[in-house]
Amino acid sequence: MNTGEELRRQLRQIDHKGYKAYKVLEGDYEFGAYRLCIDHVQGDPFATPSRVRIVYKNQRNIPQELFEGADRRVAVEDALLRRLHRNLYSVVKGQRRGSGKSGMVTACRVGQEVLERSAMRVTAAAVEARIEVGFPAFGRTIAARELEELLFDVLPEVIDRTFRWQPQLARELQAAAELADDQQFIRQELERLNLAAFVADGAVLPRESGISQKKMEQAVPFRSPESLAVTLKLPHHGALRGMGIRRGITVITGGGFHGKSTLLKALERGVYNHVAGDGREYVLTDASAFKLRAEEGRSIHGEDISMFISNLPTRADTSNFTTENASGSTSQAANTVEALAAGSRVLLIDEDTSATNFMVRDMRMAQLVADEKEPITPFIRKIRSLYRDLGVSTILVAGSSGDYLSVADVVLQMDCYRTLDVTEKAHALAQQLTEDAAKRAKWVRKPVGRKEIEKVRVHGWDSLSLDKTEIDLRYLEQVVDESQTAALGYILQYVLERMANGKKTAEELAEEVSGKIAREGILSVTPKNYGAGPSAFVRKQEILACLARYRML
Repeated sequence: MNTGEELRRQLRQIDHKGYKAYKVLEGDYEFGAYRLCIDHVQGDPFATPSRVRIVYKNQRNIPQELFEGADRRVAVEDALLRRLHRNLYSVVKGQRRGSGKSGMVTACRVGQEVLERSAMRVTAAAVEARIEVGFPAFGRTIAARELEELLFDVLPEVIDRTFRWQPQLARELQAAAELADDQQFIRQELERLNLAAFVADGAVLPRESGISQKKMEQAVPFRSPESLAVTLKLPHHGALRGMGIRRGITVITGGGFHGKSTLLKALERGVYNHVAGDGREYVLTDASAFKLRAEEGRSIHGEDISMFISNLPTRADTSNFTTENASGSTSQAANTVEALAAGSRVLLIDEDTSATNFMVRDMRMAQLVADEKEPITPFIRKIRSLYRDLGVSTILVAGSSGDYLSVADVVLQMDCYRTLDVTEKAHALAQQLTEDAAKRAKWVRKPVGRKEIEKVRVHGWDSLSLDKTEIDLRYLEQVVDESQTAALGYILQYVLERMANGKKTAEELAEEVSGKIAREGILSVTPKNYGAGPSAFVRKQEILACLARYRML
């Protein structure tokens, strides 16, 4: 293996040469406490920065008990990545050293969720961090002295501050591991107590703004109604009281701006663990929960939506339905079938983002237009059967449709961000409605053929493209991070190039690749140079949904 001094010598030899001469630096270099791996050098100073790994030797460093088990390991990796961010910011401070992206040193950006990420990996042997470094240039001429300063002065200081074992690091990692233990305990208790979700007393659900996931200061803290209160004895935190949302049908109602959607938003993000101080670290939802909504314009490939849509005037076969431009109702029907196929046991719905004709059918309109002339069977007529026959619960925000009160097991009213149990009152006002049996439709019937993908690009957190085909992810509201979007691009590329064989359906491919990620981690499907950016864990639900939206499927 090359030494750091050999890297310094090479740098001085290529100083002031054309930018492509930087390619000779690719390789591994020994720096004593760590190894520096230059995996990929950018083509020019304006291109995506170069990919660099830091492999910090873990002997006599992070105790193994802190990262035993998947939940503790992910939490410790997340804490280290946040620490790396802080130190990069304080030492590098976004300084540029030449043209384009020269001198940029960045790590994967993190939000409030704790996710497995390709940017950080902890094992008994080493801590491995992936960062991006803009190799400096003036014009397109190598600025070797500036890169030498980065690699030999700046990075060693950041690495020492981040990874050297010391009391503050020990406290941070211990706290992260213990919070992960408590969160995993709550998830196990959801199963044991037959709960779809748990919201702790004292949780802060409102966010700082519509574009920030930081908690709102001086917000009304959550408190459970006494009738729904559950007290859990966590391994480290101790006794924790909160609201247990029982499996079945829960309707959240109340006036506008009183906190209905805020509670639902917290529940939809509760499929992931959150960092301490977020306000939602003890808001946990069944990990398979899926947020449903209308999505006009999405493509649908051979899905069985006949449970909700049938008898179309065009005589189209809704048991094998295909369209390039779905309506609000057909898109929400497809999204529901998609969630069931992905194994979701909880559906989350906000009437504000739903197709009205998919959700309910006005009683007077039903008298005017006979059932046999109406192709849409509204969700309300399937909701009880979904739980009774398929074990699929629903948590629904309904601010104006009183019909859902008649099918609800529990009705919550949000009043100035206070949560009230008004089930008894709601049932007294409700009228019984007709219900239809629900069936678990077989999603995507058509087998998926193999396809070569040359380029994966990510356009923010809500869109990606495979070659020239864009995939719109705006309405997958549980994709919360740009690194998850990158992961979906890599996963689709991996699936289409290595798993698809013209025999497996999209559902089977999503199951297979999510199993591989569960066994081997997100790095197992991430390309070495991760050109579209670092990747983070995504669920089978999002993988299947992303496949469904790929128009070249």
